[in-house]
Amino acid sequence: MATTKIGGGVVDLNSDNSAFQMPSGSSSYTGTAVTGMIRNNTSISNVDAITVFEYYNGTEWIPMSTNGLPKINFLVIAGGGGGGTRRGGGGGAGGYRTSMGQSGGGGPAESNIVAISGTVYTITVGGGGGGNTNGEDSVFGTITSVGGGRGGQRNPGPGYAGGSGGGAATQYAGGGGGTANQGYPGGNGQAANYYVGTGGGGSGAAGATNNQNASGAAGDGVSSSITGAAVLRAGGGGGAGFPASAGKAGGGNGGGSNSAPGTSATPNSGSGGGGGGFDAGAGAGGSGVVILRMDTSTYSGITEGLPIVDQTSVTDTTILIFNGSGSYTA
Repeated sequence: MATTKIGGGVVDLNSDNSAFQMPSGSSSYTGTAVTGMIRNNTSISNVDAITVFEYYNGTEWIPMSTNGLPKINFLVIAGGGGGGTRRGGGGGAGGYRTSMGQSGGGGPAESNIVAISGTVYTITVGGGGGGNTNGEDSVFGTITSVGGGRGGQRNPGPGYAGGSGGGAATQYAGGGGGTANQGYPGGNGQAANYYVGTGGGGSGAAGATNNQNASGAAGDGVSSSITGAAVLRAGGGGGAGFPASAGKAGGGNGGGSNSAPGTSATPNSGSGGGGGGFDAGAGAGGSGVVILRMDTSTYSGITEGLPIVDQTSVTDTTILIFNGSGSYTA
């Protein structure tokens, strides 16, 4: 492609009864894009068929105006971390990102996604981690939520970082850190206690420090009404102890005796697994979920991965619930 360079300073194109014609074409543009280019993409239109200018930012073409373009709201929750063994800490919840309501870790709602016609948005639903294993990331397009951190086991003891951090297992051990605007850290191990785990961090609260023989409480989840009804998701797993702590928002419970295993979190909750007793295994974290919400008038009907399609909970709204990986084409 030839490039004509005009010298510096102001270029005055003003003239009565004239206009500047912007380069125009479809999304199938095949030229070599350069940062700062502007064009009229005839493939991008809103429901009134008004075309939109776009510019190249060095990586991708970005619409210069999104007024009137279809929007997609989202909730993306990663897989929860597994609990730790040997009187272990609870697993941390998967990272929690949303454009409706509060995100995890006390973060604000994010901007919704502008749905560009023909764009394929890849969806990955992260699996929950098994015992002593972090959860897997969940992805919607450019939105990635980080898998939950696994709970600590008696040796070495610390919880592991993740979307929300796993709880510690032993004295002097620290809880795993959470990811900013996705989740909270796991509970810290109290110095005077060798044998009691702490609660995993949740998307809505940190795990608590253990107290003598009682495990610290798990961190709670965050409630979302993206499907029309309020649902609490992405809580921490409970730590082992006497008594053990219970998981939150579908998280697994900690083992309450030497031989009691931690229980697993509810599938597609993104919550952490429970820490296991001294001679018992730990519970697995819950798999994540990706939920999309859009006006029914803009729903393309093109999906892969067999999501649950709900067009009845909210008037004139289509809700897609992905419990497994797939895609949505705008």
